[in-house]
Amino acid sequence: MLNKRHLPSITALQCFEAATRHLSFTRAAEELNLTQSAVSKQVAQLEELLQHLLFRRVRRRLQMTPAGDLYLVEVRKILTQVEMSTHYLRSYGGETEVLRVSTPYTFGARWLVPRLKGWRLRHPQIHLDLCNEQEPDELLQGKADMAFYFGQGSRPGTESLKLFSEELVPVCAPESLPAQPFTDPTQLSNLVLLQNASRPQGWHDWFASQGYQTEHSYHGPRFDTFYMCIRAAQVGCGVALLPRFLVEEELADGKLVIPWQHAMPSQDAYYLAYPEHSAEVPKVRDFVKWMMEQVI
Repeated sequence: MLNKRHLPSITALQCFEAATRHLSFTRAAEELNLTQSAVSKQVAQLEELLQHLLFRRVRRRLQMTPAGDLYLVEVRKILTQVEMSTHYLRSYGGETEVLRVSTPYTFGARWLVPRLKGWRLRHPQIHLDLCNEQEPDELLQGKADMAFYFGQGSRPGTESLKLFSEELVPVCAPESLPAQPFTDPTQLSNLVLLQNASRPQGWHDWFASQGYQTEHSYHGPRFDTFYMCIRAAQVGCGVALLPRFLVEEELADGKLVIPWQHAMPSQDAYYLAYPEHSAEVPKVRDFVKWMMEQVI
């Protein structure tokens, strides 16, 4: 860890950041309710600490140096994190516990969030902080208390609760369907196959599970999340291969239809993971118990 003498103050970082936006110590001082000399002194002390010039004076105006440009990127991250952390702590009362849970975006939005009212009613003293992550690695890094993930079995150093498997079905907007019904599944490629970045083999495996192959399995626009695939299918961009449980509402409402009736079971499943050492932590134990009730 750095010696405290080698760390700049928050005030110095604020003065530097404000000066980069205004390119003026005077205007930065007005924003921060300081004197011009105070801002100038803070920046000078920062430059001395870093042993790099952050600004040059060019025709009575400030101009950032390459070192200043590099430092600004990191300083803004730091100030943003400090602000977020401050608001985060102020938002909770002294008797409140926080359970940090990471989840894949679409799974969280479509399956988890609609169930959270029940958790809140049962455990009003435990606030959930949900973040969007794809892997449970942040558990071992201390970034989350628990993590939902899609995969196979437990990860080293964690315990996992298996929630459920999924089946993948093709879906598209009703208006995307041709006048004549499809006679074999490869004809779906005429609608444009929407690809999901997390399941690059999806279409290939879906066709293969029926004994078909097509050169178009990997062709088509690619989307990072299932949520984007759902929206793309809804607006007529093509046909998406999606877990049925994520689109039950759209299928029931008729906003999406299944153009070829074949569901492919996935080899993987959804899990809730948590570090082995936290299995008996009350808030973790409570969430596991509640989650088991959701998947019965």
